[in-house]
Amino acid sequence: MDLCCWKFLGFVLAGIFLFQGFSYSEKAPYYTFVHEATSSPQIRYYDYIIIGGGTAGCPLAATLSINATVLLLERGGSPYGNSNITNIGNFIASLSDTSPNAPSQLFISEDGVYNTRARVLGGGSSLNAGFYTHASADYVKEAGWNERLANASYKWVETKVAFQPPTLQWQSAVRDGLLEAGVFPYNGFTYDHIHGTKIGGSIFDGDGHRHTAADLLEYADPKNLVVYLHATALKVLFTGRKGRRPWAKPKAYGVRFQDARGFRRTAFLNKNCKSEVILSAGAIGSPQLLMLSGIGPAKHLRAHRIRVVLDQPMVGQGMADNPMNLLFVPSPLPVEVSLIQVVGITQFGSFIETASGLTFSYNWAQRYVKDYEQSLNQTGQQTILTPEAMARAFETVNSLVNSTLKGGIILEKITGPLSRGELKLRTTNPDENPSVKFNYFKEPEDLMRCVKGMETIIKVINSKAFKRFRYNHVPVQALFSLMANLPVNLRPRHATTAASLERFCIDTVMTIWHYHGGCQVGQVLDHNYRVRGVDGLRVIDGSTFLRSPGTNPQATVMMLGRYMGMRILHDRLPKKRSK
Repeated sequence: MDLCCWKFLGFVLAGIFLFQGFSYSEKAPYYTFVHEATSSPQIRYYDYIIIGGGTAGCPLAATLSINATVLLLERGGSPYGNSNITNIGNFIASLSDTSPNAPSQLFISEDGVYNTRARVLGGGSSLNAGFYTHASADYVKEAGWNERLANASYKWVETKVAFQPPTLQWQSAVRDGLLEAGVFPYNGFTYDHIHGTKIGGSIFDGDGHRHTAADLLEYADPKNLVVYLHATALKVLFTGRKGRRPWAKPKAYGVRFQDARGFRRTAFLNKNCKSEVILSAGAIGSPQLLMLSGIGPAKHLRAHRIRVVLDQPMVGQGMADNPMNLLFVPSPLPVEVSLIQVVGITQFGSFIETASGLTFSYNWAQRYVKDYEQSLNQTGQQTILTPEAMARAFETVNSLVNSTLKGGIILEKITGPLSRGELKLRTTNPDENPSVKFNYFKEPEDLMRCVKGMETIIKVINSKAFKRFRYNHVPVQALFSLMANLPVNLRPRHATTAASLERFCIDTVMTIWHYHGGCQVGQVLDHNYRVRGVDGLRVIDGSTFLRSPGTNPQATVMMLGRYMGMRILHDRLPKKRSK
């Protein structure tokens, strides 16, 4: 991977939140149950073993610990005390860190798009841009969730991690621009996912301090929970078929894992019918670990010399990532540092979001000017602008080299998506990334939604409400040409004109880190999130989703951890005998 390309992408997507001189007094929770895996005993028994201390795993572990013994294995470290995670002013550093113990693990999909996996307690909530919003009522219904319990689970999460952000000038201008563009009605501040324009929540508080899913461990019973950090799960262990009836199901009975020094340990389930192993390793980690444990397409597993426990061809299938495309808009006025707050939820299936406060260095300003000049020549803007207007445009952009280039981004993400891909193993090393292909825009409807989304962004930029935040002499087409010539991914570039928004979407596609699938309900799992064909094993995380829930999945993933924890605890209660 070209680190310079990744860092630039980080500046475009994440650097919007950088500013100087920001500090706060962090007070991390003191967890007596969190330890390094090197201190774990060789053998110990638990009611539940959860693999993955991420966005779903933390609320799940906290909930189950109320009435059961729980082991939570996290392959990464703690987010607390790491200012790159907790301090909004260092947001970019956590994404561009390529050190062996970094909280994020970079990977490139087979589509040539840069992406990131979380490797830290709290999972993606320790790395993301903080947007917090619910799934729609229709999504909850389609998922088969109890609406009352789902709403109670959302509120349980929000007590610890969700906040109403301030709405300042840039965000207000985009909000009003969306309304001018016809994204009605205005729904104000709400966590609900409903059509129109709204302000969503944030997991950053008013002091710029990130609150992650790891904060939900404050709900846990410390006597019943053990969390091991830098504990890499190697495989789930299953009972064999020797001496058993041929139709008997394999049953999970433990997990083999490795600590930071490379020593292997085994955790076992208590010997009762209620004990379970639960995978919450995310959309990449959970299907990968199922395969490493012998559950997956038999031919693929045998090719990697993995003993087949269950031939399940749908493991790793249905992988999807919501494509994102954006425009960077330089501003002649100072803009606030803002996370994603405003969202336009359109009727045609594209979500419009924004963030501001981007600061480019002098070198990147020079690059901007160079690309801008080239794009004008390539796209024939001379035939649109008069010579006087052209001169003024060059003067405007060149003046940016001698000053700080500030502005923001306006992006679109499509709902769903409909396009699907797959995940396969590259090696049997769980620390290495598997092969993932998302097939962005394979389905024509996804591409149509992107085009309509970009058309809406153009309307916002050209709106009266947004006028003061754009240079009058810089045509919108120049912004498209700039993005089309920047190294935002590894896909080949094509000439971009005003009439080729389809090509722009394809060429400049990026991830918004909302990938999902690989262990989907109805395919790999039943509706209780149990893995079909085996006993004692569930998957509870974003890999179970058929499509991404609304504008941002993190609230729903945290909710799901709490929701299923409550469901599982209810099932543990002894059944009353009928008279």
